[in-house]
Amino acid sequence: MPEELSPTLASSRGPALARLLGYSLIGLVLFFVPFEIAGRSTILLDHAATALQTHARPLVIGLALLFMLFGAIEPWYSGSWRNGTTRLVFSVLKVIGLLIGVAYLFQFGPAAIYQPGMLPFLFDKLVLSLALIVPLGALSLVFLIGFGLLELIGVLMQPVMRPIWRTPGKSAIDAVASFVGSYSVGLLITDRMYQQGHYNVREAAIIATGFSTVSAPFMVIIAKTLGLMDQWNLYFWGAMAVTFAVTAVSARIYPLSRLPSEPIPEPQLQPGVGRLRSAWQAGMEQASVAPPLVVSLRETFVDGLRMTAAILPSILAVGLLGLLAAKYTPLFDAVGVLLYPVTWLFGLNEPMEVARAISAGLAEMFLPAMLLKDADVVVKFVAAIVSVSSVLFLSASIPCVLATRIPLSLRDLLVVWLQRTILSLVFSIPLAYLAQFMGWL
Repeated sequence: MPEELSPTLASSRGPALARLLGYSLIGLVLFFVPFEIAGRSTILLDHAATALQTHARPLVIGLALLFMLFGAIEPWYSGSWRNGTTRLVFSVLKVIGLLIGVAYLFQFGPAAIYQPGMLPFLFDKLVLSLALIVPLGALSLVFLIGFGLLELIGVLMQPVMRPIWRTPGKSAIDAVASFVGSYSVGLLITDRMYQQGHYNVREAAIIATGFSTVSAPFMVIIAKTLGLMDQWNLYFWGAMAVTFAVTAVSARIYPLSRLPSEPIPEPQLQPGVGRLRSAWQAGMEQASVAPPLVVSLRETFVDGLRMTAAILPSILAVGLLGLLAAKYTPLFDAVGVLLYPVTWLFGLNEPMEVARAISAGLAEMFLPAMLLKDADVVVKFVAAIVSVSSVLFLSASIPCVLATRIPLSLRDLLVVWLQRTILSLVFSIPLAYLAQFMGWL
């Protein structure tokens, strides 16, 4: 080992090395390595959640209801509903979400909300899935960020992340975890890192609104719906490129550019020490001083339970209202007017219909794919990318962000959604035309 190691590290080099390599490897396998089980290829976290939903559905439903009950009661018990109008509104919506969940289980209410794309979709595909993935992800998260891998990656990625996205090198973990895992896992990481002082307010906001998009498995569902599985690699890498390009722009404009940005020092390279060696030292230092595994698991698991309880009732209430608005009101026609100039300027077929469908992604990111599944291939490719690169939507990710301790208002999130959607169209439409010209679509 190099001479620059601290006395603390030098005295515990063996255990630190075992923690850094062993625990980090477990985290990488859990989050980033897909396994094919029963004909389905995805990460172990998703396999575990799917198996529980399939073989222990009554237990999962019971857990989801307990989470929703706690989430609906907590704001009124703690008094957090008094912290502004947005908190009050979402506190009320959480109670409504609990009532909707109970009503769904007893099949009580109008037939309109029980159509396949409405409440059954929200409860079975989102609520039950998140009730498992967030707590399980919280436990798995400890291995990924608690024992030096985060610090090691942070030093390696400093030259890339800071100048392009105005975030520290360690935020690269967030970006990858979101694409391979899910936005809920990405936000769990971001919230935890913000609380621990690794990110300032602006950095946490950029990461939460710019990287925490839907997961690769959910992108497969979009691609299947739009008939794009034959172009999967083009779609996946195109969506990632557009998402990250949009984030580089949105980080530099209002409202994100106006958020507080107190400098948080990052590890600096020592004179004569290369970046790879410095990254290794940073990881070893953290592995040597990290708390015991059991303590880290307990703390992060509690955070995961808190976030799950806050998310689930919000998703049911906000998601159902958004889906009903998209189907039965002209609300998204009005929002579509803001996107129409872009779809018209770039010459998409039926530009107003495309704009309306894309705007419905504010309610639920899957709606554009459902509404445009019969469109031409260029429009389908654009819709598939924009659904991912817009990042924010009311049925899940916006309530998830508001459930964190990052001080972002609902107004800020709506403005960022509009910015990201317009920028996503500007970037993805030329890419779609290029792909069609090259014969890739």
